[in-house]
Amino acid sequence: MGSLKRVGIFDSGIGGLSVAKSVLESKLFESAVYFGDTARVPYGVKDEKTIVAFALECLEFFRAQEVDMLLVACNTVSAYALESMRTYASFPIIGVIEPGVLARIQANPALDSSTLILGTQATITSARYQALLQEAGFSKLSAVATGLFVPIVEEGSYRTPSGAAILRACLHHYLHPFLQASELGGKVPDTIILGCTHFPLIAKEISAYFHHQSTLIHSGDAIVEYLVEHFALKPSSYAQTHIEFFASSDASGLKRRAKIWLDDQGGVSERS
Repeated sequence: MGSLKRVGIFDSGIGGLSVAKSVLESKLFESAVYFGDTARVPYGVKDEKTIVAFALECLEFFRAQEVDMLLVACNTVSAYALESMRTYASFPIIGVIEPGVLARIQANPALDSSTLILGTQATITSARYQALLQEAGFSKLSAVATGLFVPIVEEGSYRTPSGAAILRACLHHYLHPFLQASELGGKVPDTIILGCTHFPLIAKEISAYFHHQSTLIHSGDAIVEYLVEHFALKPSSYAQTHIEFFASSDASGLKRRAKIWLDDQGGVSERS
């Protein structure tokens, strides 16, 4: 495999910025290009055929960018479209699910440890995380579609007092059965997979809900570890990774979110 200097990062919207942040901080690449298909978000409520079709269309954008590798920073696309994308690509394509599963195993390899998977409806329905963990010998698995977390993160409302109250209500709505089980003598989940790239932005709140007793798996950190281990990439090989941003719609919205999430690294352009 040749030199891997330029990486593409693809997401259905802005959630993949959490993966982009981890990639930038790792300094594994000389340059990066991010594309968010914001015109057709959310992918997480669409059917498999539509998800695959959208993903293949977006793949053409990265061909023109001459990337050496593509990171699919979307759990839904990783669950349904990865193999189809690989069929039409001349460069390696890495999704977030396999790295997330490996990171979860490394975090707690005990086969009797429990796992809670949080994600969009499409990701949870795909059962991709569950299948890979079962293949590895894990049986204590729970999965919950927590779709309301996505707009809360997108709007940034969780940073306000009223938004924080809404988030707490959503946490209780989705996760109370697991907390209640622990209060009745059981245990909180040993590990929680944040199976949507939006969710690291509310990781502190999720952790606090379970009294900081669970280990959280973050897609961005997991994929960086995967690249170091499987592609022999070295952290801090470059002084800084230059990144460009593109969107299929509302480039200004992506720019605003990038400034907040990525500390104003790089600029944003809108795809024509």
